[in-house]
Amino acid sequence: MNRYVVVVRRWWTVPLALLLLILVSGTVGTSEVPVPSLTGGMAGARVAYFTPVVIVIAVMYCLERRLPSAESTAVVPIRRFDQGAVVLTVVLAHGAGLVVGMDVARNITLILALALLTWRLANEATAAVAGLLFLILNLMLGRAYDANGHASHTWWALALYPARSVGAWLTAAVLFALALQLSASKRRGI
Repeated sequence: MNRYVVVVRRWWTVPLALLLLILVSGTVGTSEVPVPSLTGGMAGARVAYFTPVVIVIAVMYCLERRLPSAESTAVVPIRRFDQGAVVLTVVLAHGAGLVVGMDVARNITLILALALLTWRLANEATAAVAGLLFLILNLMLGRAYDANGHASHTWWALALYPARSVGAWLTAAVLFALALQLSASKRRGI
């Protein structure tokens, strides 16, 4: 079964994606790309803001790869290995968050939860794109200005919250637990 997880599912790609995330965040992560805002003007977003999508793509790639005949005859359900790998991905992302920023780790948890929920309704490709779309919508629609005229965020734009926001962390954790539970009941995978 260990060979199946390594050879067929290819869960080894997730740690490589985490290394790529660290490298990108460390080298060009502070660079900004212009993003239009529907609330007015053109603002920038750090490249590191978009790096959680790399992890989600790697996880969805691993979940997509399967051999139905081998999974149906396995002694241990493959979904247990997959759930463990997804949880380990979030734990490793928080380890990487110590280097790249805990807001990136929180956003990985949030985007991965959104991807798992989308995967439940659609397919792996749609799930990976949903995370990127969520990040872009947060940037375009989630920015606001407070009473003093300083740039802020709207209440629903969780990806824009600072790393110290307890509410954003709790929402991401609850959404991830819910997504993990719902995706476990999906017939064809995790």
